[in-house]
Amino acid sequence: MPASTSPPPTALTPAWRRKGEQTAERILDAAESLFAERGYAGTSLRDVATRVELRIPSLYNHFPSKDALYAAVLARGIGPVLEMLAEFAMRPAAERDSAALVARVMEVLGRHPHLPKLIQHETLTGGARLTPMLREWIAPVFGRAGEMAQTAPGAGRWTPEERPLVVIAVYNVLVGYFTFAPLYRQLEGVDLLAAPLFASQTRLLGEIIAALFPDEPVQEK
Repeated sequence: MPASTSPPPTALTPAWRRKGEQTAERILDAAESLFAERGYAGTSLRDVATRVELRIPSLYNHFPSKDALYAAVLARGIGPVLEMLAEFAMRPAAERDSAALVARVMEVLGRHPHLPKLIQHETLTGGARLTPMLREWIAPVFGRAGEMAQTAPGAGRWTPEERPLVVIAVYNVLVGYFTFAPLYRQLEGVDLLAAPLFASQTRLLGEIIAALFPDEPVQEK
């Protein structure tokens, strides 16, 4: 699985701040994992605090509520993807490198492999209380992807009605790889998130995107 590309704290950053940021990251890591395993309703702040060996008051110093913690988990994982898609969509179609974009998105999700399962869990179980929050973070992803599907040189092979379905299919391929990984490890004893297979999946997904939306214009249906 790709290593984090976050820059290390510098000597100019106060030690207490570095420690606080590290604690916040540990809380987010634990919360991401627990929310993915148990869902929002099945996870308490006490569960998260126990996993990171903190007292509840200490956790509240970083996140004032469970909703705030959940939103921070989503922001940390989905925010960078939104930024990538926004930057990509703003480029002229001829200058877009879909394979590079796929690699960057996979890198982000590789650092947060529980996030796709978290979203899937809330989707399958209704997640009524958090549906607006999920919509706030997920809808822009589909919106940006839809823009790219509309303006790609090879988008003419799909009708306007089909293009959202293509975006959904790509989303399922991308997210499904992470959500299926734990089961595949149990069935086959193979870790799909190990570096060689992860790299192969990244390349394969890039090839799928290139095949769906080739660089050459295609006559519209």
